[in-house]
Amino acid sequence: MAKKNTKSPDEMSFLDHLEELRWHLIRSTLAVVIIAAIALLLSDFIFDIIIFGPKSMDFPTYRFFCKVGTFLGIDSNFCADELPIIIQSREMSGQFSAFIWTSIWAGFILGFPYILYEMWKFISPGLHPNERKHSRGFIFAASFLFFTGVLFGYYLVAPLSINYLATFTVSKEVSNNIDLSSFIGTVRTSVIACGLIFELPIIVYFFTKVGLVTPEILKKYRKISLVVVLILAAVVTPPDVVSQILVALPILFLYQVSIYISKRVLKNEAKKEAKLAAKRAKKS
Repeated sequence: MAKKNTKSPDEMSFLDHLEELRWHLIRSTLAVVIIAAIALLLSDFIFDIIIFGPKSMDFPTYRFFCKVGTFLGIDSNFCADELPIIIQSREMSGQFSAFIWTSIWAGFILGFPYILYEMWKFISPGLHPNERKHSRGFIFAASFLFFTGVLFGYYLVAPLSINYLATFTVSKEVSNNIDLSSFIGTVRTSVIACGLIFELPIIVYFFTKVGLVTPEILKKYRKISLVVVLILAAVVTPPDVVSQILVALPILFLYQVSIYISKRVLKNEAKKEAKLAAKRAKKS
């Protein structure tokens, strides 16, 4: 194990910081590997229940939209008995690769709070005591947003994408025999992309702290951001308006929350500066 560094951040050289970062990355990687090893033992549950869950028409999202469609008198693919797709593996090592990589991604997702913890341990010594005090909830808030995004991607984006693409056809002569890696990639991209997108308020918080973002900038580029969000929604969802709106709405909400957070950060910074100015005036 690495020797514990007792130097203060101001006394540490660039190489000392690199060494410190190296051990944080090593511990984060070990955490992912350990969780991935556990995931390997639970592969039946991960694949049959989680990964292939959106393939079954008993999936909660399909049942919900089927009930909504029935209530509104609209025929939809959500009420079908089964999706017209067959999952296949066309490579010799296809299933083994899926087995390994899915476990690794599961390790990353489930180990995300610990990865944040290691990041925080690396960053926090460089913060002022007051900044550390006001940032105590960082790991909880970031983890909560990430897992909320993961659930949003799994229960909304992934099933909408799978249902639309599985039922879309250019001709009855073509059957949908989906490659295993393609199906897993759709679920994985939906889940992880949404998890990271939901970190927007945390990113804006730190960007505001270092002066890269202000509420005025966020408001100024709100229209451009709306276009970017709609493009992003179009990328991670099937090409239908309803799905894109369902994905775009929470992202736009997070954008508005980010503006509020940016305002709060600047307001707190202004209060600190006012207090420091008052102290200096008293001393002089």
